[in-house]
Amino acid sequence: MISIQSSLTELEKRHKLLVLLLECYTAAIRNVSHYALELDEEAARQFRQHLDALARGLSVDSPEAIADSRATLRGLLRENRDRNSAFVAGLRDELASTARALEEILDSLHQSDDEHEGKLRSGIAKLRSVAGSDTSGGLGAAVSAAADSIERCVEQMRKQHQLTVSQFLAEIRVLHRRIDALETAASLDEMARLSSRTELMEWIRLSTPGEYCLLLVGARGLLRAEVQFGKDVGVQLSAAFAKRLRNSLPPTARAVRWSAEEFIALAGIKKAEALTLGKWIGENLSGTYACLQGGNGVRPCIQTTVGVVDTTAKESTERILQRVELFFGGGVR
Repeated sequence: MISIQSSLTELEKRHKLLVLLLECYTAAIRNVSHYALELDEEAARQFRQHLDALARGLSVDSPEAIADSRATLRGLLRENRDRNSAFVAGLRDELASTARALEEILDSLHQSDDEHEGKLRSGIAKLRSVAGSDTSGGLGAAVSAAADSIERCVEQMRKQHQLTVSQFLAEIRVLHRRIDALETAASLDEMARLSSRTELMEWIRLSTPGEYCLLLVGARGLLRAEVQFGKDVGVQLSAAFAKRLRNSLPPTARAVRWSAEEFIALAGIKKAEALTLGKWIGENLSGTYACLQGGNGVRPCIQTTVGVVDTTAKESTERILQRVELFFGGGVR
């Protein structure tokens, strides 16, 4: 038999382990808060406040709060990432504008240097001509000395302008490198975005029927979440669903948002493969999603319905679009 004392000892060990794990988890949340990037002061302040509130709400006596904190933490991290991405995108635009302005200044300096230097050297040549025509010697020597002094000043100005131009060129190179790095990072986020309805219709018109399938995905719950939790949560939920959908598709597939709760992907795959993929999307993209409402986690739900339109070589664009509308309108494929 297992003694009561042994059972109590084991429970105490487990309790101590739970307390230690919670302390580590709380410390990790506070460390994330402490080392948060401060690209935007106000956004960083709110991020820290929400993380601190999350850490304070954790307790071994409240396992529900601990379980809910996982989604809340993920939502806070995602929101902070999105804000920082938007801030960096703004910096990228500013850097591009600054680089263009520097290039314009550089062109202006080149034009100005050529024009003014030409006029000054022409004036120096005239002064020397006057000095050479003076037979008395006194005035000619003075004019010649003045011409030499002006020429030295012109040369110093030319060197100074060359140094300024070199500095501008170095600044432009640095800015272009930073712009390239930011655009590379931004292009990664761009992959998760969806195209427009008009673009899909154009793709269908330009594609050859029979060489692709359309995956039709209904996402019921997006509008309900916006009504229940507010527009901000609705935007978060739509973005999260769109990203999951895009990541579920083949790299070459083209995905669009057909309407508020309807999505379509054009993929160069056969019907059997499209049906398998559609089944996977229906099973894995349905369910609750972690979003934030005023720093607190909420979990709106999405229920997906998936259909497949397999095109044939003889099918017109209009007929394909009719089948799409029929599916989303509640009909059969």
